[in-house]
Amino acid sequence: MATDPGIGYRVVATVTDVKGECSAGHRTGDTFEISCHNPGGLCGFFYHDLFPALSTFQFGGSLPWWEGDAIEVSCPDSANRVTLRLERAARSPDPAAG
Repeated sequence: MATDPGIGYRVVATVTDVKGECSAGHRTGDTFEISCHNPGGLCGFFYHDLFPALSTFQFGGSLPWWEGDAIEVSCPDSANRVTLRLERAARSPDPAAG
């Protein structure tokens, strides 16, 4: 199985709201890491929709309506919408790489 190479910022997702029922089972308050190499348990529809923004965010980019190191994103399923807060932070140095 492939592993996340740990490049770019570390991104942590927190489920802030669920309207309806998430087909992937996410619940308000869930927290998990997500990256361009790790879908974090999101269904394919959400991950596919999120990927362009995630890749920009993970590698330090910004869009005009983003402020700081946190953004809010929502699932494309309007009947069962999941809302995530993504927060990025510098990765801790790997002591094994020393």
